[in-house]
Amino acid sequence: MRATVFHAPGDVRVETVPDAKLLEPGDAVVRVTHACICGSDLWFYRGEAKWQTGWRTGHEWMGVVEEVGSAVRTLKKGDRVIAPFSFSDGECEYCRKGVQTSCVHGGFWGGAGNDGGQGEAVRAPFADATLVALPPEVANDAALLRKILPLTDVMGTGHHAAVAAGVGPGSTVAVMGDGAVGLCAVLAAKRLGAERIIIFGRHESRLALARGFGATDVISARDKAGIDEGRERTSGGAECVLECVGTESSMAQAIGVARPGGTVGYVGVPYGAAAGLNLGRMFSHNISLRGGVAPVRKYIPELLKDVLAGTLDPGPVLDGEVDLDGVPGGYAAMDGRTVTKVMVKL
Repeated sequence: MRATVFHAPGDVRVETVPDAKLLEPGDAVVRVTHACICGSDLWFYRGEAKWQTGWRTGHEWMGVVEEVGSAVRTLKKGDRVIAPFSFSDGECEYCRKGVQTSCVHGGFWGGAGNDGGQGEAVRAPFADATLVALPPEVANDAALLRKILPLTDVMGTGHHAAVAAGVGPGSTVAVMGDGAVGLCAVLAAKRLGAERIIIFGRHESRLALARGFGATDVISARDKAGIDEGRERTSGGAECVLECVGTESSMAQAIGVARPGGTVGYVGVPYGAAAGLNLGRMFSHNISLRGGVAPVRKYIPELLKDVLAGTLDPGPVLDGEVDLDGVPGGYAAMDGRTVTKVMVKL
């Protein structure tokens, strides 16, 4: 089969690799029909994350089951499924608590030892616990599948930020970042009943989308200027702040704009963000910090229900599309910020 393989920073290639196959009784082999390039993929693409030549890429995907192991009970050949960005056994202490990303037997698609979603097929461990079957009626509905695809990661991640920050009816929310996760965080905050949603970003096309998703205010200033403007517009800060970038400056701005007694929900992969922890301000003003890697498997059922009901549509964050051969160009486009998020259609 063919799949995308990391070679070096700035160098991903679509190559022939060994076919995905069943290795354990609980496995399924899934033919990938849709995948994405994630903003977090850019960390290894830019050389920030230390990846090795030969590692597979892609953790956001969905497809059709081709084969199941003897222990699989809830899935069969031909089922269309969506996969969260990590796999989990569904039985360990952490899975039972809804923190599937900490599963003691789990892991993440791609990397050193697993098939990646940016390829023709994936071996899915713990298929019953990991994969979510979609209703048969959506199988050939291209528009609906586009709406569902962000549930593999960015919609669930934005939702996790909102949940961690305690967003609820009437909340005032500040969102750090206008990437796909930040945009989905706006959607999540709106869905949870926020009254005012302020997005911090600098890309006009993305900010226009944020307004369509429910953002009521836009702030383009950064660092101290951004903090000052955020506090001024909210008369002291936002009670719920959603940090969706992961950089030092973004985390510093998130803490700086948080209202005394408020909460920062952070989901940006923290490359350097820890240096932006203003513990003095957090201590002095009782500002809480919650969040982390999103347990997307926990959230897919409730978010999928709303997508199918027509009340949630994160599909517009997918503003670029390529086929499998176009994946390297998709990485370059996202790295160059000419698109927000690329869908891979196989």
